[in-house]
Amino acid sequence: MADFDRYVGVDYSGARTPTSGLPGLRVYVAEGDGPPRERQPPPSRRKHWTRVGVADFLEEVVSGAGVTVVGIDHGFAFPLAYLERHRLEHDWDQVLDDFCRHWPSEGADVTVEQLRRGALGRAAARGGESTWRRLAEERAGGAKSVFHFDVPGSVAKSTHAGLPWLRRLRRRRGAALHVWPFDGWTPPRGCSVVAEAYPSLWSADFARKRRTPDQHDAYVVAAWLQAADRDGRLRAAWEGPASTEDRARGRIEGWILGVR
Repeated sequence: MADFDRYVGVDYSGARTPTSGLPGLRVYVAEGDGPPRERQPPPSRRKHWTRVGVADFLEEVVSGAGVTVVGIDHGFAFPLAYLERHRLEHDWDQVLDDFCRHWPSEGADVTVEQLRRGALGRAAARGGESTWRRLAEERAGGAKSVFHFDVPGSVAKSTHAGLPWLRRLRRRRGAALHVWPFDGWTPPRGCSVVAEAYPSLWSADFARKRRTPDQHDAYVVAAWLQAADRDGRLRAAWEGPASTEDRARGRIEGWILGVR
């Protein structure tokens, strides 16, 4: 029996500003047994989704009828080396609050590049090294550090642009939303869940057809969540790493769904 009614895959983008329409920002949704379909943004003068629009959509979909699981392809947290350098508590909510004070990337006209250059915010006081990787990134093989900017396949800009919106979603939904694995490795039945996804883990299992790379990444996440929920792989994936030490570290650094 499936645990979820709806499966959402988001291919994220950290380009431009939160109110810019971004062709690299894509959303696919599967309802029940139906195939994943691309969800278009609400009608406006912009052709593509904005980060603000996606944040509003996710809040709406996890607040609606049924139980939803969302996979987003940017980092949800930082490696232990970052917390140690900046003397931060091993508490995800506190780390998010501290990050958003230094990297206010949710501002309407703010870009990650402006923050990196020091034109706004205090990013220099909360930097990291491109060689720092979370344990889940190491285990995933090709996953890059959340501080590895300006290279193909980087999630650094998406992470630094997306975290304030994840924080907003968590604050607004509270206990009604399980953010995996920070709220626990095993989500309670009947609770919507949001998790970090890495489409490269599953891309080869799904024919690309006429989708662009960004469309395919979002499609793959929604399609895998749906199939894995129905054959039991998703329940197994929630368990994360096997060792007690790795699980403790994952509750601090976050984990990538499907990585063991």
